[in-house]
Amino acid sequence: MRAPPRRTPWTVPMLCQTCRDATSPSFNECQNCYTPLGQPAVTPGLKTHAVRGIGLAASIAVGVTAAFYLLSALAPVAGMVLARQAERDGDSEVLFGALLFEVALSLLFVVAHLTAAVLVIIWTWRARKNIDAFPGALPVLGQGWAIAGWLVPFANFVVPVRVVANIARDSLWRRSTPWLVVVWWAAWLVFSVGERLFSSKNDLEYAQLPETAVDPADYQAYVDYYQGALGRNAIPAIACVVAAASFIVLIRKISSAQQDRIARATPAWPYAPVPDGFAPGTPAPAGVPGTFAPPQPQPQPVAAPAPQASADTPPASPQVPPVAGGTIGA
Repeated sequence: MRAPPRRTPWTVPMLCQTCRDATSPSFNECQNCYTPLGQPAVTPGLKTHAVRGIGLAASIAVGVTAAFYLLSALAPVAGMVLARQAERDGDSEVLFGALLFEVALSLLFVVAHLTAAVLVIIWTWRARKNIDAFPGALPVLGQGWAIAGWLVPFANFVVPVRVVANIARDSLWRRSTPWLVVVWWAAWLVFSVGERLFSSKNDLEYAQLPETAVDPADYQAYVDYYQGALGRNAIPAIACVVAAASFIVLIRKISSAQQDRIARATPAWPYAPVPDGFAPGTPAPAGVPGTFAPPQPQPQPVAAPAPQASADTPPASPQVPPVAGGTIGA
């Protein structure tokens, strides 16, 4: 029977160390994840950081912040109800309760917002730090901008989206910025600018209201104010929900992709898998760096011990040849 032909080196399929897709020596990088051929998923010796836990915490904080802002934006509904109740009862002190309710929600929003900001900055820095250890990644800004970009005035309108877009491209195997990043940042800008403008407008109109309502016209002024504030709050509230939802999805996707890649990291330079017909330790095909997996040590056979004489058996006596002529003393 004729033996099957041996496979030549240039026909051996090589698998990408990052995505495990088949690669071709015709390209210098994997066409799926853009990792250079022969490179490991994570560069050995470079430190990486866990991002799944901090990403989950940041996602929860972002969601809670959005929920508190949505409640704060809907607080004028309670204000209208209390203003009408105050008019029916003739008690202007009820209007003070509406103000306290709105202030309480605003304080909860501020606390949640600060907590989310700290967690998001930590997550951004860790995720940005990790892509430095990913072969094939193309960082565009230094690691320090992952923190300073959120804090420097005016720069925080441009730098954070560039950092997150860079992280998303190199973590999710994209050459172009994912559309989710564009949606998140556009909604965030609308929320940030709209919240400041409409809050100032609301404060200005509230300052013009009578301090003590004494007639139906005064109570109606409060009702009209809360109706106008509710309409003005609608735009930043919708933008806040869209920004929070898209950013949570981004955080979860990027964190999962980075953790999966880090989990595939090897402590040493990777070896190519041994194909059929090749001995371990031979060089890889031309154009592909590295060698095939080294041979594993084989157990050596142990020689059987030589048989030992039993301690209970006495040694044999030497045999004396017989002497001719009979026995002694005969």
